[in-house]
Formats: sequence, C-alpha cells, structure tokens
Amino acid sequence: MEFIQLLTPSERAEWEALTSPLAIQNFLDSLPYVGEERNRSPLSVLRDRQCHCLDGGLFAALALSQLGFPPLIMDLVPESGKDDDHVLAIYRINGCYGAIAKSNFVGLRFREPVYRSLRELAMSYFEMFYNITGEKTLRGYTRPMNLNRFKHLNWAVDENHVAVVVQHFYSRKSIPLISSQAVALLSPVDRRSYEAGMLGTNFEGLYRPAVGL
Repeated sequence: MEFIQLLTPSERAEWEALTSPLAIQNFLDSLPYVGEERNRSPLSVLRDRQCHCLDGGLFAALALSQLGFPPLIMDLVPESGKDDDHVLAIYRINGCYGAIAKSNFVGLRFREPVYRSLRELAMSYFEMFYNITGEKTLRGYTRPMNLNRFKHLNWAVDENHVAVVVQHFYSRKSIPLISSQAVALLSPVDRRSYEAGMLGTNFEGLYRPAVGL
C-alpha cells in the first residue's frame, strides 16, 4: 500500500501503535477538531494533526482495515438545515457493531461493539445528537459503504481521490430512524446534557442552523 510506503519512521511507528478500535479512537481524540470544507486523506490527517468527522472517519476505516476489519463508513443524517451529518467508521465483533468517530461533541464518538443492528448503533447517538439551539436533530442513517470498492483509487493519500469517495458516500439513501409524529413530540436536550456534550468543543466548528427553521 502506497500509504505505508510514504510514512516516515516516526509516522509508521505511530500508525502501527493503532492496535485496537479504542487505540484508533484515542488517536482521533488527541487531534483538534476543525470545521472546514477540506476533506483530508488519511495521510494528511496523520501529518496535519487535525480533522473533522468525515476525514476522521476515513482515517479510522483505513486503520481498522489494518486490523483485519473491512473499511466501512456510515452516515448519521440530521434533519435538513438543522445540523451537520456525522460519519462513523464501524466494525463488528462477535456479531455486534461498534463505531469510531471524530466529533466536536463528547457523546458522538466511540461505541463499544455491543449493538446487534445498525439501527441500534445509530439510535445510540440519538439523545446526544443535538445542535447549538438544543434541538435533537438525528433523523436517519445510511447503510455502510465499503471503501474496498475504491481500491483502484488512491484515497488514502490523494485528496482528489477522497473527493470521488465523498461524492459516492453522500449519494446514498437515508433510512429513517423516527417518524414525523415522534419528531413533533421531541423535547430539547436538557441543560446539563447540553453542557456535558460540549465539553472541549471548538465553537468555530459548530453548525449554524438555517435562519427561519
């Protein structure tokens, strides 16, 4: 893999230290969250020492593939105009799903492999998936996309190829998690949960809901 060949000795040692899903999560947690349009390749994440949920998800999926897991990413989809989507790198152990994620929110990161379905995994993020006004915004999820589909692309090191992967990723259909009737009954997140979930948040990277919604 060209990614491995391009690593310096110190980068390779750091990469080889990612020996478990939790180690991958801990590495992502050590990096600053940046809210920007650029989607870095995994190599750029390693070298720039910063990322957001999408490029963090790509990095985690690549790292999981080195541990023998398929490189799978799925999207958590908010109500349109209310929030950012959220990308997970998912893995499966003993038939149960877990997830790794880079997030600006405390509660939207790692999940242990204890969820029996993708829906269960997605719903585990529901209560802590809220925007700056305190609205709970998660509405759906996508089926996982296997990045092995793009082996012919050099997305691990080339951001132009990352753009192709991203285009395919965001063309996937969202599966609803809750009904419109349930949405109408949602309460705002309580103050303690709101503050706890935003511990360490980079406020410049927060999504601003569209005016008038």
